[in-house]
Amino acid sequence: MIVFWFLLIALVVVVAAVTLAVVGGGEEAVLPEAPPEQVTDPLPATRPVSRSDIEALRLPVTARGYRMADVDDVLGRLGAELAERDARIAELEVALAGARAAASGRPDLFKGDERQS
Repeated sequence: MIVFWFLLIALVVVVAAVTLAVVGGGEEAVLPEAPPEQVTDPLPATRPVSRSDIEALRLPVTARGYRMADVDDVLGRLGAELAERDARIAELEVALAGARAAASGRPDLFKGDERQS
């Protein structure tokens, strides 16, 4: 019977010690709160995004995948960059077609997307 009581008291002491270690045992926590991961090297705001920027981009991983806010920010930025580049390409194609038509003296030569060889 003495062994039973000794083991019971030892068990209570061990459980209490583990509980105090996990909970922190006081005002100061054992482990400090970790700040949430952020994109360490975001896309540059002062210049257009290049291929190397995309290749170097690393999004922080959470327990269930990537942080949605970071992914949304990156996709929004890339969408805006692509739309801006598409508009610039269309503008340059129109200017090129106009310049070619003016150079040949036939304004209807390059009308639409039909091209003559």
